[in-house]
Order: sequence, then C-alpha cells, then structure tokens
Amino acid sequence: MKAKATIRLDFRSKKQIEAVLSSLRPEIENPTTKRSSVSIWKKGTLLFLKIEAKDTVALRAASNAYLRWVNSMRNVLEVLEHGDP
Repeated sequence: MKAKATIRLDFRSKKQIEAVLSSLRPEIENPTTKRSSVSIWKKGTLLFLKIEAKDTVALRAASNAYLRWVNSMRNVLEVLEHGDP
C-alpha cells in the first residue's frame, strides 16, 4: 500500500456510531475492490476510518465512497431522531 489516510469523525452519540459501524461492516469485510482496504474503530463519540490504497486514485475513490455513505447515514439518523431537517 502506498497511500494512506486516517479520517476522524465526531458524532452526537454512541448510538449513532454503532449504527454506522454495523452498516459499514459488510463493505469492510467484503470490499468490492482489492485496490484499497479500510479499517474502522470508535473511541467515545469519535469514529475513525483508516484507508490504505495502492495509489492516490484508489485512496480518493475509497475516501469519497466511505464519506458519502457515512454522510447519508448521519442524515437518515438525524431525521429519525429529530424529524425533518
């Protein structure tokens, strides 16, 4: 692996982090490509994504995909918890 990034995201609650973790777990365990790998963990209300890729193009693609998924899940969780945005 030649390109790496660690992304730290702050959440409102541990419940939200658990929902995101369980949603991302299948993608992390069975990735659609071998060009990158992702590990994910939590610490308090922080969620960490460590992305390692063969090159910067693969790193960018993986980062964008995971950040879009997390953002979508956060938006859904906010609506479920508080109603319309």
